Amino acid sequence: MNYIGIDIGSSSSKLAILNEKGELITTILRPTGWDSIGTANDLAAELAKQNIDVNSDMVVATGYGRNAVPYANKSITEISCHGQGATYIFGQEPATVIDIGGQDSKIILIGNGKVRDFIMNDKCSAGTGRFLEIMANTLGINIAQLCDLAMEGGGVHISSMCTVFAESEVISLIGNGTNKADIAYAIIDSIVDKIYSQATKLMKNDEPVYLTGGLCEQNSFLSALSTRLGNEVKSDPRARYAGAIGAALFAMKL
Repeated sequence: MNYIGIDIGSSSSKLAILNEKGELITTILRPTGWDSIGTANDLAAELAKQNIDVNSDMVVATGYGRNAVPYANKSITEISCHGQGATYIFGQEPATVIDIGGQDSKIILIGNGKVRDFIMNDKCSAGTGRFLEIMANTLGINIAQLCDLAMEGGGVHISSMCTVFAESEVISLIGNGTNKADIAYAIIDSIVDKIYSQATKLMKNDEPVYLTGGLCEQNSFLSALSTRLGNEVKSDPRARYAGAIGAALFAMKL
């Protein structure tokens, strides 16, 4: 039997499969789009091509659209799943997990295989992947280019934490001829500062810090966040799938 975790996020959907030994054997990433149910069914169809029947295996759904997975045996909150997934990926705990999603960011304390505490920002897109995507589009580059370009800039700051007003500030900076690298720096700095203000409410300085979510492979962002927190932030390519892996781990317990 396979154990399948599906994380239907606001921007992207992730799927992870563990075998009976708890080994990660498959991951899938795709945009969520406007139809979460359709995305969930597309994932099932993709697995069917690999001779994996979601109706014969155990499936746990999590994320923004966890209730939109019609074949899931159970749905579990993303906080719990990210905690389990991070423990699986990184091993060392207690620890602080920083998850930057499309529409929210989460700071999760984990220990003894469980969530000890968490704080979540979902009232404004500042400090989220969506904020970064909008800012990158405004500069005419992608997120990876924005993160790298920011390492070359400095000396500019964005005062607004509202996406709409921040975008207006960026447009004004462009109109004033501000160096693109300096604008990129200001964008990354604003996100890092927002995460810092959240993380320092919970994190312990003597505990490791891990990053999950779509920015897990952006080394320049990891460097900027590490510098601001005064603690090395570690990640792993699998950390993008932390929620889905955690859901698959819960599936093993059903």
